[in-house]
Amino acid sequence: MADVMSIKPLGRDEEAFLRALGKVMTLLPRIVDADMLEEHPISGTEYMVLVHLSEAPHNQMRMSELANMCGLSLSGMTRVANRLESQSLVLREKSPDDGRSWLAILTSTGRTRLEQAWPTNLASMRRHVFSRLEGCDIAAAAEVLERIARC
Repeated sequence: MADVMSIKPLGRDEEAFLRALGKVMTLLPRIVDADMLEEHPISGTEYMVLVHLSEAPHNQMRMSELANMCGLSLSGMTRVANRLESQSLVLREKSPDDGRSWLAILTSTGRTRLEQAWPTNLASMRRHVFSRLEGCDIAAAAEVLERIARC
């Protein structure tokens, strides 16, 4: 553990950045969920699970890997997968590689739901994120966020 006396306090701009980042991390998922659920029976988190599966080889991923990609705990991923499975959007099967881990597999119904929900998610992102980044270097902002995410 670091010695508190040797840590430089945050400056005003650093403190403002952390508070704003915290607000975004808390509020944006709620806003996106509201937009998604207004038009489709899936949340923003469920949408992102479908996106990751649609991009994976053979539309399937280990549950642990999917949880990591979505920033969820394994138990949180299991709850999301249960909801998606109950709607026939995802299927879960034991991994043929080791028989211990589980695979999440995107179904054709899941792909259809993803395609239907995509315009709503895109509109939400444009409205709540990109409309506020006008004049910003988006590539540089993405790099900064990636560096933070690599903690």
